[in-house]
Amino acid sequence: MKPPVSPVQIPARSPIVAPLSIIWLTIGLTIGLSACSSTGHKPDTESAALTNTESSPVQTPSAIDERQTLSQQRYQPPVPQKPIRMREGHPRQYTVKKGDTLWDISSLFLKDPWYWPEVWHKNRQIENPHLIFPGDVLTLIYVDKQPQIVVAKPVQQKTVPIPKSTGDALPVVKLGPSIRREGLDASVQTIPGDAIRQFLTRPRIVTKEELENAPYILASEDEHLILAQDNRVYIRGELDKDRVRFAVFRPGEELIDPETDETLGYEAIYSGEAHVIRYDDPAVAVLTATEREVLLGDRLLPLDKSKINNLYYPKVPDREVEGQIVSLFDALFGVGKFQIAIINRGTRDGIEVGHLLATLNHGDTVDDYFNPRGSEDIKLPDERSGLMMIFRTFDHASYGLILESTKVIRIHDVVVTPR
Repeated sequence: MKPPVSPVQIPARSPIVAPLSIIWLTIGLTIGLSACSSTGHKPDTESAALTNTESSPVQTPSAIDERQTLSQQRYQPPVPQKPIRMREGHPRQYTVKKGDTLWDISSLFLKDPWYWPEVWHKNRQIENPHLIFPGDVLTLIYVDKQPQIVVAKPVQQKTVPIPKSTGDALPVVKLGPSIRREGLDASVQTIPGDAIRQFLTRPRIVTKEELENAPYILASEDEHLILAQDNRVYIRGELDKDRVRFAVFRPGEELIDPETDETLGYEAIYSGEAHVIRYDDPAVAVLTATEREVLLGDRLLPLDKSKINNLYYPKVPDREVEGQIVSLFDALFGVGKFQIAIINRGTRDGIEVGHLLATLNHGDTVDDYFNPRGSEDIKLPDERSGLMMIFRTFDHASYGLILESTKVIRIHDVVVTPR
């Protein structure tokens, strides 16, 4: 008679063993994972990877749509670039020459030269794409159908003679990169600086009070009426005794806004400089430099010590601007390329140095005799005559350099944001 089998000594091959083992194993794993989650412990890396790989939840279509929507909200597509119009017949390659300006070079390639940063800023070879030098080679290429100008520096050649023992062989020319040092002054200017250098600190727009309160030239040593350099003059008025050098100005015309009849200021016309040698009443000074005749009654103002900007970056204003030309510098009838005009818009109107404005000739008013309903006056459209760049600003007015002109630009012509 066999002894009874103990309940805990179930045979290994019993049909109940496998299902019960799997059940208990599953319960144990579930309890273990729950404990890890509640206590902050994480399973080992291999187990986690296996769990994520083998038991990742099935994503429903609604969950996928929601994730795509969130992804689209996070991703902001790049703002489309402004269309760059190439000039017809533009060169494929150009070698920079002495005397060139960035504006003129850009005009060879681009119909709108002020868009050169859109083309040259993409070139990662150059730290400052505005600084190019004579001898640089500019090549036009296309990247993703967009024009790009690549600047290549000239290769420096080094000639190394062969030792005498080899005979009279030709010298070996080694081509390779080398350091070329250039001063900023040697770089190509953005615009013709000589055209405006004399206007950068000298012309001014002042108020009536500034003119009336400024010291003035009372007389000269030898009773000259027209004065020049080295003449000794006598000055009355309140002088700043911390200064010895003053600019001499002649009161110019009153600048009146043609739209509002507002007085924008008075043009102060630069005549020269004076050095005060004695502060009395009257004070004594010597004219150290003159650019035009100095007259009795001319005023003295402090020298403008603001820094002269040698690099200008023309740009289109980011908003619509409309104004008028209120004065022509040293011109009676009209101005053209590289001449100066004053407009009735200033810093209070958001005008900045470098802003580009198109000039428009006023359209004439003509009689329409062919109208069957009777004659009537018809205003013809304003026609574009040129392009100006603002280089000096004041509160109510600004000085602009004419960069392009196809027609004579006259006083009261319109200036607008280029299109």
